[in-house]
Amino acid sequence: MEQLTRDPRFAELTILVVDFEALTPAGRPAEPVEVAALALRPVAGRLVEAGRFEALIRPPADVLVTASVVGPTGITEKLLAHAAPAAEVMARLDAHLTAPPYRIVAHHAATEAGLIAHQAVHCPVLAGTRLLDTIRLAKAVLPGLGSYRLDALLGHYGIPRPAGRHRAMPDVEVTARLLVRLLADGCAAGRWHTLLDLDAAAGLPPKRLAAPPATEQDALF
Repeated sequence: MEQLTRDPRFAELTILVVDFEALTPAGRPAEPVEVAALALRPVAGRLVEAGRFEALIRPPADVLVTASVVGPTGITEKLLAHAAPAAEVMARLDAHLTAPPYRIVAHHAATEAGLIAHQAVHCPVLAGTRLLDTIRLAKAVLPGLGSYRLDALLGHYGIPRPAGRHRAMPDVEVTARLLVRLLADGCAAGRWHTLLDLDAAAGLPPKRLAAPPATEQDALF
């Protein structure tokens, strides 16, 4: 890890470990119902917590809270009834992001990138931030592992599965612990020494949604 923190670009970075819980209604994009973020900063050769954020998110009225969410997470319609909508929650999260540069870290980061992209108007800083995927980091450090699911990687490293597994903040906390192990093992194996190395191994650009096709009337103006 010390090798990474000697890289000036990594040393000035804030890492945001992010996780969403979401509903997946048929025929429309996933709707977030919870978000958590943990900010980590390089200090004296290690990553230390610099802040955290978590909130439930009230889904649109026409999106049902299904058993597939209630079962694993315990998030119920009653819990969400008084939560703020996504626009408000994502704007509050974005308001904390005042000291770039950032990297978003998530397990299967493409999923988080998609959820963020659909809220981009409310969180422009978050939506414009590059991502690092812990699955890609793990594949670089642990080639040939039977599974790269979060629980499998926690088991491999002996990181206890949290009591609140599948809630956003517990998942963020164990993903952060996994990240530290992967970064250290990757440094020891010579896989990466700089932020550019990490971006090459596991980076994803921010997701951009395709603009809707112009109608014939739009094309006239």
